[in-house]
Amino acid sequence: MQADCHRLKANMVDELGGSMSERQDNVLKTDYARSSEFYRHGRASAAEGGESSAKGDLSRLRQSLGPEPEVVHIPQPTRRLGWFVSGFIIASVLGVVVGVLVIVGFPSLLGKAPASGPNTAESTSKSDNSKLPQEANAPAAALPIAPTGPRVTQSGSPSPSVPAAPAAAQPANGAPAHLATAGGSNEPAPTVRGVTDSEIRFGISAPFSGPAKELGQNMKLGIEAAFNAANANGGVNGRQLRLVAADDGYEPARTAGTMKQLFEKDQVFGLIGNVGTPTAVVALPYALDRKMLFFGAFTGAGLLRSDPPDRYVFNYRASYAEETAAVVNYLVKVKRLFPEQIAVFAQQDAYGDAGFAGVDKAIRSLRGGNDSPILRLNYQRNTVDVDDAVAQLQQFQQQKNHLPIKAVIMVPAYRAAAKFIEKTRDQYPDMIYTSVSFVGSTALANELMLLGKKYATGVIVTQVVPALEGHSSLVLDYKSALAKSFPGEAPDYVSLEGYVDATVLIAALKQNGAQLDTEKLVTTFENLHDLDIGLGAPVTFSRSEHQGVHKVWGTQIDADGRYQPIDLQ
Repeated sequence: MQADCHRLKANMVDELGGSMSERQDNVLKTDYARSSEFYRHGRASAAEGGESSAKGDLSRLRQSLGPEPEVVHIPQPTRRLGWFVSGFIIASVLGVVVGVLVIVGFPSLLGKAPASGPNTAESTSKSDNSKLPQEANAPAAALPIAPTGPRVTQSGSPSPSVPAAPAAAQPANGAPAHLATAGGSNEPAPTVRGVTDSEIRFGISAPFSGPAKELGQNMKLGIEAAFNAANANGGVNGRQLRLVAADDGYEPARTAGTMKQLFEKDQVFGLIGNVGTPTAVVALPYALDRKMLFFGAFTGAGLLRSDPPDRYVFNYRASYAEETAAVVNYLVKVKRLFPEQIAVFAQQDAYGDAGFAGVDKAIRSLRGGNDSPILRLNYQRNTVDVDDAVAQLQQFQQQKNHLPIKAVIMVPAYRAAAKFIEKTRDQYPDMIYTSVSFVGSTALANELMLLGKKYATGVIVTQVVPALEGHSSLVLDYKSALAKSFPGEAPDYVSLEGYVDATVLIAALKQNGAQLDTEKLVTTFENLHDLDIGLGAPVTFSRSEHQGVHKVWGTQIDADGRYQPIDLQ
């Protein structure tokens, strides 16, 4: 009976669902859809306070059947439960994420200080650099930006996981860097080229090989002797002085390379004691373009003595114009020669041109500004080929329409000078030979003494430093410093000039103070007045005067090959 009741009940549901589906055009024909439709219509009718026809039919059926049958509960679709669970999970995840972000990003809300120690640095480093090995060949724009400085742990030491930023590159135009005070712990302080807490580095471009190598070698010895003496006494404002040498062979074609090496590779602060005029033609513009100090060059050429002076160029020594003017005055006023009896033996380059211009200017001055022809005898740099010069002198002497040459002012290197004297001394035994200081006095005397005393005796060399045979405090200090640094090296006029250059530079560095940069040192030089280093003449610079000394000393080789002082007045 109960089974029959269930079957009858199911049939009635189907019939009711069918009758309802006839009134609903878009209802699905499945059992579930019919059950759902029946359920919905029943609830809707109850909500409106009335009975649907379907519900009335069901009531009449129940009355006819007797006891009420078991109620069938039709469940709600399970997808609503799935939506609820999914929404709960998503909300939970979002809540956890937001909570983590609040804790990490705003720790002050929880009363905690932000983490700035090594763990923070390490996580940053790992997240930034985890893909670097695979992206090693990627374009620069795709790579992460490097940190501006080392991250610092709470103990003050750099974190090992984050590399420090490299030192700032020098400007392409070579503008000098300025010494900055130490910044924060995360900022590397800018530095001055060639200057550290313990050292100041200077450079020299000079011949250390070839026919003029003695000039470069002796200039370097003198500078280093002064540097070593200063370093032995604690250096300059706590820094040691160092000289870096580059060999240009006295060839301008090599000078561009040596200057680039000193500036870019050796990172020198400035230059001291560069040797030569033809090489200065190349070196000077390079230094000026990069605003480098160009101090104490071993040349008296006018190109280093502009009017007004170039800001970064300072000379200790007298110019070639001053040396030749002194010797012309000596020949005319002391030796009683006519200006027409003076010839010039000169290197055929900027050095020789500078010396010849000095002679020409001095002679024109003696003649009241009137020009007069001057015999110039030339030879090629870095050679001893003087045959053309000798032949030209001989030809001139044979002419009867002018006064014979009685003196030759030489603007040479020492080997060419010695060869010229050797080839003309026998023919003109009364000839007066003079030379400017660049010749290399000691080397010239040694070369001539090898030929014989008659070739050396009486040769005059103008100097820009006191006589080595004297007993001035400067010369005594120089000899002592040379003996300590380079035992066995003989005193020399070139190395003495190098020593004087370095001594003046050291005085300026000391007066400048510990905060060193090029611009400040230039200002210090321009305010260096009446410096007494034992020369017998004060060293003075100013904004309009970048040559420290104008005095010229006269020396003459005796029969023993030694230079004795002579009065050029």
